[in-house]
Amino acid sequence: MQAIAKLWQATRLTAYKFLADSRGLAATEFVVVVPLMLVMFFGTVEFSSAVAIDRKVTLMARTLSDLTSQSTSVSDTDMTNFFAASTGIMTPYATSPVSATITELYVDPSTLQAHVQWSKGSVPRTPKSAVTIPTTLAIGGTYLIFSEVSYTYTPSVGYALKSAITLSDVAYTRPRQSTCVYYSPDTACTIY
Repeated sequence: MQAIAKLWQATRLTAYKFLADSRGLAATEFVVVVPLMLVMFFGTVEFSSAVAIDRKVTLMARTLSDLTSQSTSVSDTDMTNFFAASTGIMTPYATSPVSATITELYVDPSTLQAHVQWSKGSVPRTPKSAVTIPTTLAIGGTYLIFSEVSYTYTPSVGYALKSAITLSDVAYTRPRQSTCVYYSPDTACTIY
């Protein structure tokens, strides 16, 4: 019986010494906390970058629409300049995953359906094809400048998020200097 009591007392003393020893406590806390802090840090950086790029995509769509609507007529050179000016907004982010298109729409007065007058950019729309627009903009017999921008965002920390995220936005403006924006030499301001 005394052997069991001595064994029990030795075990209690060893457990007490183990619990009282705090030499490895800081290292243990470091091993537990650092991975969690790194995940939070890189997650915050990636989320912030995605939000910044999304804001730049919105600004780019508005800029394309705004620059085009200020003209009475545009040519291929003007379009090249508009796209170059708008891609400057994406700095310091890469501009290679950007897709941008400028389209002029005509709203049919009888149906209030918008149709493509002309379209230029990465993915131009087919002339005379129908485009759905917000009902508040459907004013018969008027023209709209419609810009579409999309950006494929791929996070730097690729293993955390396997697929890319497509950020996109659109903008509508009315021509400011004339009834419509003439695109030379392809189209004129004609009603279908």
